[in-house]
Formats: sequence, C-alpha cells, structure tokens
Amino acid sequence: MCPSRVQEGGQRGWIVPIGGAEHKEHDARILERFVALCGGSEADIVVIPTASQLPDTGTRYEQIFSGMGAGRVTALDFDTRRDTTEANRLERIEQASGIFFTGGNQLRIATLIGGTPIAKLIRTRNAHGVHVGGTSAGASILSEHMIAFGKEGSSPTAGSVRLAPGLGLTNRFVIDQHFRQRDRLGRLLAALAYNPFAIGIGLDEDTAAFIRPDNTLEVEGSGAVTVVDAGGLQFSSMDRAGENEPICLLGLKVHILTAGATFNLHTRRASSGTLTVSKNAH
Repeated sequence: MCPSRVQEGGQRGWIVPIGGAEHKEHDARILERFVALCGGSEADIVVIPTASQLPDTGTRYEQIFSGMGAGRVTALDFDTRRDTTEANRLERIEQASGIFFTGGNQLRIATLIGGTPIAKLIRTRNAHGVHVGGTSAGASILSEHMIAFGKEGSSPTAGSVRLAPGLGLTNRFVIDQHFRQRDRLGRLLAALAYNPFAIGIGLDEDTAAFIRPDNTLEVEGSGAVTVVDAGGLQFSSMDRAGENEPICLLGLKVHILTAGATFNLHTRRASSGTLTVSKNAH
C-alpha cells in the first residue's frame, strides 16, 4: 500500500499528526494552524470521528473548527464498511480542503476504513494537495505502518509492540502518540527493530508534526517530538529475542525537537529551525 502518486506539476498536501490532548480553546495553536493551512475562512474540513465511540466527538470538532473560523465543517462517521462505498460520503471527501481524524482506537479506523474506497480516496486527495491531520489514534493511522497497541516502558522487548497496516499516506515514518506522558519509547524502538527503514516519531501531548510536501517536519505545540532514526542501524538482536526479552539495538540516532525545530524525512537531517537565535539579537 504505497502513497498515491503526485501528479506532474502538483504538490502533495501536508500531513499533520498530533500527539493527543491538544489544546482546543486557550492557546489552541495546533488546531488553529490546521484551519489556517486548510484555507482559514475558506477552509472546508471533513472530520472523521470513527476511532471514537463517544457519540458527540464529531459534533465537538465541528464546533471547535467552526469557532476557529473554518468556512465549512462536516463530521462524517463510518459505522460499517458498507458506509465507505456510499456516493454522497465519497463526494463530501472530494470537496474537502482538509480531512481530520479524531482520537480513540486506531484499530477501529483500520478495520472499518482500511482497504475501502474511502481510504483510497483519502490517499489520492492528499496526493492532490488536500491536507490530512489526526490526533492520537488519528495520528497513528496516517502512515503505512501503524502501531496497533503495545506495552509501556522505555526498554524495547520483542513483544512490546504489535504493528498493523495504516492508511498509507506515507511510508517514511511510524508514529506513537501520548509519547512522554505514557512512557512509550520502548514500543517505538521495537517497531523500528521490525522495520528499520522507517523513522520513528514520538509525539508528546499537545504537540504536532506539520509535515510539508517536501517531507520537512516542523514541530508545533507545547511539548516535544522524539525522532528516532534507525537508518544507520548497525546491529539488532530482534531475530533471536524471546517475547519478553530486551532487544539490543546499536547505531540509533535520536533527536528531541521542540516548537520551531525541523527534521527532513528525506535527508534525515535535524535543524533547530526558528529556535536558532542570532548572536546580534537583543
């Protein structure tokens, strides 16, 4: 399940995973930036609350985005896989300038939407310039390889993570959310031991990675993003470790990024970005 191809002369939309528990009223800079990205007063946002089993989740985000000035916001839920074939729902996705997945259970999104016309259309629309964001479970689902569930703790073990297919907007990274708050370094490292090609992105709460069409990630929010680069992995004991045994991983590179810092997912280079202050600044 590869990302959809960008048309010649076109540009992919931004991908915006959020670590969960983002501020929704005071200092709601992440959601406000997403609305601005989608067009501000001209923004046409579809909210997909499928991950949540709370009946008011979609309505709540409709109110939040509308209150931030978005021109049109529609919650579009999917209770069965049959819903994903309905022409009016597909048409609504076609009209949107932004698509947003709420939190909840990422496996619920995968089982209800994965492999359906809606999933294919969202990949296509992102490749044609539509911005796609998600918080918590809605962040995990965005990549090709998704952390379905796992154990908390800072040390990776062979059985500390379970992976499943995500939506496949990109194959460059694996996301984990509520990262520092729920001590999830171990399961992100285990995911990279299974798939060293990907870059691990650990998102703190109220923290987002705004990923540009050129694959540059910029951090927004009050927490940090932990980037784990396994591209230079020299050794892994994953192939011989028992279910509950620790894994030996040599050659990992780790970056801790805060608001304004960047990481290029193509060149694998980190930058302090707007955090860099000139010596002449007062």
